Amino acid sequence: MVIDRERTILGQAVARSGLDFSAAAQGVLGMALKPAGIKMDQVASIFATGYGRANVESAAGIKTEIACHAKGCFHHFPEALTIIDIGGQDNKIIKLNDRGGRVSFKMNRKCAAGTGAFLEETAARLGLDLSAMNGMAEQAEEAVELGSYCTVFSATEILEKIRQGKPPAGIVKGIYISMARRVLEMDSLDNRVVLTGGVAAHNPIMADILGEIGGCRVSLAPSAQCTGALGAALFALEEFQG
Repeated sequence: MVIDRERTILGQAVARSGLDFSAAAQGVLGMALKPAGIKMDQVASIFATGYGRANVESAAGIKTEIACHAKGCFHHFPEALTIIDIGGQDNKIIKLNDRGGRVSFKMNRKCAAGTGAFLEETAARLGLDLSAMNGMAEQAEEAVELGSYCTVFSATEILEKIRQGKPPAGIVKGIYISMARRVLEMDSLDNRVVLTGGVAAHNPIMADILGEIGGCRVSLAPSAQCTGALGAALFALEEFQG
């Protein structure tokens, strides 16, 4: 994510990290600079975040995902927030006060259930393109109930639902509901609720399902997949300005 002094977003990009985090970071930075019309020697400061943050050689500083998602969300919604970040490997619920200060933080147990990895696994089990699942769930007349939270047991249960002749769209919606329940067992939802992360960006139905089950309105963060990157850019700007 590339921003200017006024915090306006000038460019952003996403790429798979692969086996070389450092090369991926440099590549995606170049991709983000192109729409901004900026060359590398014009960049004032770079901060990195995420699992590979220590591998970004051009970074002047690093920040945790928690801090960056909080910073990025508060930039768009400057009020007391509950932030839900559904990532590829973990889920987080971050609560902020009306000044953007962190009040609490919860993270899921070391289990893939309810994460992007769970969604990828179930898509593979169903023989579906991951990008098609959100649309299928939106078209489902009703959801197929899934009782298991565990990724391994859920896969077995999904296969059993298929054998029973349950509609694929209903099974997919049931998968999203299962993910939402797993997230909501982590903590309560207070104040304004904002959903962020790659799963949210590609599966916006999660905001509707979380809101329905949680009994509240859930807003989708702008450029949800890059919210953490935005937070890192904002930290870099603050450091540069002193």
